[in-house]
Amino acid sequence: MMVARTGSAVIVGVRARPVTVEADVSSGLPGMTVVGLADAAINEARDRVRAAVQHSCAEWPRTRITVALLPSSLPKRGSALDAAIAVAVLAAGRQVPSEAAARVCVLGELGLDGRLHAVPGVIAAALAVRGRSGLRLLVPEANLGEAMLVPDLDAGGVRDLDHLIAILRGDAAPTDASPQPLADPLTSGPDLADVRGQVEARSALEVAAAGGHHLSLIGEPGAGKSMLATRLPGLLPPLGDEAALEVTAIRSIAGQLAPGDGLWRRPPFVAPHHTASSVAIIGGGQAGRVTVGAITLAHRGVLFLDEAPEFARSVLEAMRQPLEEGEVRVARADLSVTLPARFQLVLAANPCPCGRGLGDGADCSCSSVQRRRYSARISGPLADRIDLRLQVRRPAAGALGDDGESTAVVAERVRQARERMRARWHGTAWQVNADVPGPALRRDWPAEERATSILSRAVARGALTLRGADRVLRVAWTLADLADRVRPGSDDIARAIALRGPEAA
Repeated sequence: MMVARTGSAVIVGVRARPVTVEADVSSGLPGMTVVGLADAAINEARDRVRAAVQHSCAEWPRTRITVALLPSSLPKRGSALDAAIAVAVLAAGRQVPSEAAARVCVLGELGLDGRLHAVPGVIAAALAVRGRSGLRLLVPEANLGEAMLVPDLDAGGVRDLDHLIAILRGDAAPTDASPQPLADPLTSGPDLADVRGQVEARSALEVAAAGGHHLSLIGEPGAGKSMLATRLPGLLPPLGDEAALEVTAIRSIAGQLAPGDGLWRRPPFVAPHHTASSVAIIGGGQAGRVTVGAITLAHRGVLFLDEAPEFARSVLEAMRQPLEEGEVRVARADLSVTLPARFQLVLAANPCPCGRGLGDGADCSCSSVQRRRYSARISGPLADRIDLRLQVRRPAAGALGDDGESTAVVAERVRQARERMRARWHGTAWQVNADVPGPALRRDWPAEERATSILSRAVARGALTLRGADRVLRVAWTLADLADRVRPGSDDIARAIALRGPEAA
């Protein structure tokens, strides 16, 4: 008897970590022990693997079996290691070549009859395996299309344990791993032309889409805040290859990738209910299990918080750091992971509990104390991170017949502005104006001198914080890009300040 090993992977956060599965078959009372911080699902694999082997062409070793999952300090969870455990045990029992077992990375959950069932997170595992010379990824046939979304990958599909054994013995080939024509979930969404009136709000939406800016919409019920927010993803350009892979991998890990889906080209749109917990929004977990939250599911897309003041204060405040850094660090006693969270935040809220407190508030039935308490639910530090703050009023009856520009027309202007940004930020880590740090803008890409003086006066009179001034400069650059100007002028700065809301203007 001998020690044999094969490769596999486990998901930690939104990335796959390589795992080496070792098996030792030695003399002793029949039994199987799994070591290496395995969860209940992996410990139950002993029975699944034994039944699957007994229903295959192989023979289950009637002796003592020890399986080690390395690195031992990494918590491991899920049933994706079933097939790798079976391969390691059979290789240790000399029923498959140990050299062949060592050259593959195997993923898949085993049924009692030996069939390999699909598992989540195959794209993340494929990204971890890609580039490792001489290592082949073997996945359930149902996951093969997902794995082949990753370019430059040596991968194959497996039907069942008999098929896997035959592949390792050299008696069969994996299912053809050539790229298959897969459906692209890039579908048309709601059209901006459906929003009647709201000229100022539609313009602010275009600015937000072009520069990647955060947006808040404060207005009466029925004014069209949700309609505007749901049309923002349609204005954003399709995701590039690497961003699409990243987004698709996150959806795969979350179990939201349907069979046959291709790369997720459409920027995601996530709209959690206001009763969602902090873990549901930010992410978290316990005992080695990390669950991605809404801000990670919205990575490279839009996070829409409707009725924002109704969210728990702790949930809203927890988003301050991800809004600045584009990631969130989740730390637990036994695990610490960093989750991507570069999203556009859109907040929608009523001006007060009754919803009629906009303007002079003549129709409002709320007391001044109720208004202050309601508006204070969105704290100053969080509001200061919102680039565009718009008051949305109900359109006049005469505007209901007006035909506004369609999503396609506005999206083309956004695309052209993004091209100008891409040319300017080429060679840097930034892609859109909202990504650029304020010091870099002020030092290397300042606005015109008169425009800069307008911004300085706004800071001096307390209308803007220093962070707010940086955000105004970013918005001004976006306005200049939309107008195809070389750099922001005084009109761009003045409008960017106005878009910060009445308190800034």
